[in-house]
Amino acid sequence: MTPAALQALYAQALRHHQAGQLGAAEAAYRQILAADPRHSDSLHLLGVIAHQLGRHDQSAALIRQAIALAGAAAPAPYHLNLGSALQGQGRLEEAAASLRRALVLKPDHVLALCNLGNVLIELGRFDQAIAQHQAALALNPDFAEGHYNLGNALKAAGRFDEAAGAYRAALGLNPRLPAAQNNLGIVLAEMGLWSQAAEAYRLALGLRPDHALAHSNLANALSQMGRLDEAADGYRAALRLAPEMIEATYNLGMALEQLGRREEAAHWFRRALALRPDHVHARLRLLHNLQHLCDWPQIAALEDQVLAGVRAGAEAITPFPLVALAATPADQLACARAYAATLAPPKGQVLARRPAHGGGRIRLGYLSCDYHAHATAYLIAELIERHDRTRFEVIGYSFGPDDRSAIRQRLIAGFDRFVELGGLSHRAAAQRIWDDQIDILIDLKGYTQDSRSQILAFRPAPIQVNYLGYPATMGADFIDHIIADAVCIPPGGEGSYSEQVVRLPGCYQPNDSQRQIATRTPSRADCGLPEQGFVYGCFNNSYKITAALFDVWMRLLRATPDAVLWLLESNASVRANLSREAAARGVDPQRLVFAPRRPLDQHLARHRLADLFLDTTPCNAHTTASEALWAGLPLLTCLGATFAGRVAASLLSALDLPELICADLAGYEAAALRLAANPDDLAELKARLARRRATTALFDGAAHARDLERALAQVHTDAGLRR
Repeated sequence: MTPAALQALYAQALRHHQAGQLGAAEAAYRQILAADPRHSDSLHLLGVIAHQLGRHDQSAALIRQAIALAGAAAPAPYHLNLGSALQGQGRLEEAAASLRRALVLKPDHVLALCNLGNVLIELGRFDQAIAQHQAALALNPDFAEGHYNLGNALKAAGRFDEAAGAYRAALGLNPRLPAAQNNLGIVLAEMGLWSQAAEAYRLALGLRPDHALAHSNLANALSQMGRLDEAADGYRAALRLAPEMIEATYNLGMALEQLGRREEAAHWFRRALALRPDHVHARLRLLHNLQHLCDWPQIAALEDQVLAGVRAGAEAITPFPLVALAATPADQLACARAYAATLAPPKGQVLARRPAHGGGRIRLGYLSCDYHAHATAYLIAELIERHDRTRFEVIGYSFGPDDRSAIRQRLIAGFDRFVELGGLSHRAAAQRIWDDQIDILIDLKGYTQDSRSQILAFRPAPIQVNYLGYPATMGADFIDHIIADAVCIPPGGEGSYSEQVVRLPGCYQPNDSQRQIATRTPSRADCGLPEQGFVYGCFNNSYKITAALFDVWMRLLRATPDAVLWLLESNASVRANLSREAAARGVDPQRLVFAPRRPLDQHLARHRLADLFLDTTPCNAHTTASEALWAGLPLLTCLGATFAGRVAASLLSALDLPELICADLAGYEAAALRLAANPDDLAELKARLARRRATTALFDGAAHARDLERALAQVHTDAGLRR
């Protein structure tokens, strides 16, 4: 083949290649190489085609041959494309070296700068990656893909505000970039700006309706906005496009869980585990939902796997479900520490520590999303009202729903100021608290549902406290103290808490002496109870009921022939599953009576129909326990190993009723039988409870406020803050 013919064939090959006709281009390049095996440009471009077709090993080999043939004259594009092939192979250090060689040959090669930046992102060298992308943009500020790549580097570095700016710059130059819209949504979601994130995902889907990840991400945002039915539809849309997308599978389970459709949720968590058997989050959620369903056959094996993973230091999981497992305080600490590490913002974004504000009063901030008809709201209301305003200024920070309930209105009125943070990013919410010069920020959520611990991770206050909402350690260096008492965290137990333990002299739990009980007591018939016979009751959430505890309860029913067990009807499956389990233990399922949910005052009034509240273990009744005691119903508990398993004992200790605190299930069972068989003893116990309810500090809101204030003032002094 003459040189002219060879040149013409090469020009034709380039035209095919540029037109995307890869087969025709490849054939032409090979025809050239058959005539001239040293034609390095054809070898190089054959390697490029192999890379375009995903054949990265072949691509790297061909381009290396081209470089060897060209020697020192090998131009920058050879090294650029070898870098891409090596990146495709996962050989990232070699890829970076090839790209740096391209830049030695052509320092202003924008694509080489961008590709090196992308490799550095994969290597976790985010600051270097950012510098490479910024250098590329300095050469070509109108390069939309360059702004997109910079956004990716900033996102990887956790610099979400800046990443959002980079994606917006990319979209300003080229509005038709679905990946940029999707990633903009991701960083907005990371900042907690869910409605803005949802809009970005919708725009991405407008550009590319088959973008399965954008469907899944939009569903994530809708879920966070409380639009759970729409979220479930979004996950299903993603799964129609990508049936094995593990994130959408798992998150569909989460949406259904929050909708209370726990049987369906369990199905999708099982599906996630089928797709990825080591999915620790799916295993944990499957376990937690089976607990809610009282569907026990698989629970023991799942619990063993979850706890083994925690003890082995496996992937971080959300710590809350451990409160209802046979976890030790050390297990809870290990789990919380691993989870807290996932919340840490980049060090450069943590707010500067500042001294106390210049006013004369200590400024307290209470952070929660539960300022609505929620257990925490009912517990905290009187405490907020009772704070001494000559010594403390009290501000409520809310990121939860406004249900327009009476308790919400009472709380808003009780705070000196009530600040909505729901529309702010985590960082912006933290900045607002910092700007308000809060001395002590009290987190009422911990790691419970819908918490935003990321706000506290930015360090908006010099002292940050874990109180009331989460009965365990947060394992976080951004939480300084946990409020407890000598029963919930006994002396010597401090080593299982990352926080400094601050003990109140009585019970750590505040209560509301204004909590109303309906004057009308419903009849037994109204509640589905028999007219005669002993009523054992437990209104705890169903996930706290274990198979071992249910064994005890069924033995109690067999030993007390006229007795019934009165339970809260959490979901339809609980009724069916517990009825089946009762029958398997030789108890007529009709002796289980299920109470539907009622307004709080009516719920408290129906406690008068029960004779004895049977607490759960390893996780006790908490608010449910104080409600029972406030309503005059004696509660029998078993002292557990963790904070969550000792709350009822703390309440009973505050009422000086130690005989209702049992060391183990055998003692618990014997005590329940004794009380059921001795109505005079039970009546005397109820009378003592009524007297002590009126005279002890447990239901004295003012006394509890003074105890907490003394503790907070001491913490403030110990921190060296000056008012």
